[in-house]
Amino acid sequence: MLTIASRMDVMTRLGRAMSDPTRARILTALLEAPGYPAELARSLELTRTNVSNHLACLRGCGLVVAEPEGRQTRYRIADPHLTAALESLVKVVLAVDEGLACEDAGCELGCCAAEADR
Repeated sequence: MLTIASRMDVMTRLGRAMSDPTRARILTALLEAPGYPAELARSLELTRTNVSNHLACLRGCGLVVAEPEGRQTRYRIADPHLTAALESLVKVVLAVDEGLACEDAGCELGCCAAEADR
C-alpha cells in the first residue's frame, strides 16, 4: 500500500538512500534516463545482484519506481520534483573546512580520512 511520506520521513529516506555511494551513483545514472538493472550494472561496472539490491532499497525508500516491460523491469526516479531536487543537489558546491575534525568515527569520506592521517 502506498502512503504519503511526511517531510521528516522524506529527508530520512533521501539521506539513507544517498549515504551509500552505490545508491548515489544509481540515482545519478537514473537522472540521465530510466534504466534496466543489467544496463545499470554494465555502465556502473557493478554486479547485477548488487544493482538489484540497491534498486530494491531505493524502491523501498520511495525514490524509484519499477515499471514492468515484458520480461524486463525498467526503473526511473519516482517523482519529477525529486528529479529536479537531485539535479539541483548535484550542482551544489561545498566549502569544506579541512582544519575541522569530523565528529563521526564511522565516516568513510575523504575529508575524515585526511583528518585521521594528521
